[in-house]
Amino acid sequence: MTDWGICTTIKAPPEQVQAFVAHHLGLGAAHIWLHFDDPDDPAADLFDHPQITTIRCTDAYWMDMMGKRPGKHQNRQSRNVLRVYKATSLPWLAHIDVDEFILPQTGIPAALDAMPTNQSMLRMTPWEALHDPALPDDIFTATAFRAPLSGDRNAAARGRVFGQYAPLLPNGVLSHSAGKCFFRTGIARYEPRLHGAFRAGERVAGGPFHPQIPVLHFHAQDPGAWRARLQFRLTKGAYQYNPDLQSWLLAADDMAIDAFYLETQTATPGTLAKLRAEGIMMQANLNLRAKIATMQA
Repeated sequence: MTDWGICTTIKAPPEQVQAFVAHHLGLGAAHIWLHFDDPDDPAADLFDHPQITTIRCTDAYWMDMMGKRPGKHQNRQSRNVLRVYKATSLPWLAHIDVDEFILPQTGIPAALDAMPTNQSMLRMTPWEALHDPALPDDIFTATAFRAPLSGDRNAAARGRVFGQYAPLLPNGVLSHSAGKCFFRTGIARYEPRLHGAFRAGERVAGGPFHPQIPVLHFHAQDPGAWRARLQFRLTKGAYQYNPDLQSWLLAADDMAIDAFYLETQTATPGTLAKLRAEGIMMQANLNLRAKIATMQA
């Protein structure tokens, strides 16, 4: 049976880190590398487990690795996964964030074993979580998820789902539509990144998404947390790469942003019906608090 591991760079509340670890250990991850972007993060003290390696990303850590701390968080993520990729003996390594949860519909080892030998990546489709105010808190709280609607072929579908906001969401999701990957290790001059990889300086062709291994992305399911991080995402995060959305959100007042969130990010009956009609809705209950309790028992 093929073993696999996970690398992540983290800056999140402790219970979110616990949820991430409990879920993926339960899936069968052979090892998880937790890089704490804030070296003083209290969550770094929570784990004493043979399958978990905790790394505090201190100034000394960065000096030893490359002489300085990269300024952009995306670059720090890429450096961390490259370091683990070069060092691990596991045959496959996934690179995902603390708000992303793999939810396989088939066995991960079997899926990895079935990958053609000339394919270095297994790509996971991102499914974005929707806000549901009626749900009880489960740390990352959502049960409805939507897949991307990317490309010109889905333009009409985006119009049906998002109405007036469709031009702001050209891929049908608020965050990334590129998905995340498992990377085959042991390849010379290979550099895994956030959504793909490079080899000898050339981008590696990723191939299609695996149809049975989605990754659930809890990007904006909490309206308060989403608002708190909005300015960062507009200036340094994902939204700077969507100029139309960036410009609209920067100019919008609170009432307009609330209306946008209700229409595009909330699991209302109308929105769920539209997503079902397009065949891009998934329902899942991760039971994260129960998984943490099981891990700690």
